Amino acid sequence: MDSRESSRLTAPLALRAAEGADSRRITDAIGATWTDLEAALQPVFGRRGVAALFKRSLHRTAARHVWLEPAKVDGEDGVCSLAELQALFAAQPPAQALEAGSMLFMTFRELLTSLIGAQLTEQLLKAVWSPSSSAPAAQDPKP
Repeated sequence: MDSRESSRLTAPLALRAAEGADSRRITDAIGATWTDLEAALQPVFGRRGVAALFKRSLHRTAARHVWLEPAKVDGEDGVCSLAELQALFAAQPPAQALEAGSMLFMTFRELLTSLIGAQLTEQLLKAVWSPSSSAPAAQDPKP
């Protein structure tokens, strides 16, 4: 994966959380990105299908970021609630939260691509990975 592709894959968080953002802003960006992913994919895969992809992505991400292990506890759809997940991210230093969040969404996208192909993945996730997403634009940190 080249650096241009890598930065495109992490775009949802980069677009929603400015460089130097605190854990809360990163956590909010993760929540907004996940909400947008669900909205984009549930009409195609259903709630359980999206939850299964997320559960697998979370499992793979937690292998490197062990503090995500509690999120793997089965809930209604086999994963914890968004609020519980956000609490785990909020408890981390900003750099760790951003790295793990980026890895989670990269892993999710890679899994989806392996199932339906790059072109369809790009089409389905275009709104989530674009700057015109519903989340507020990232702002420069206050001096």
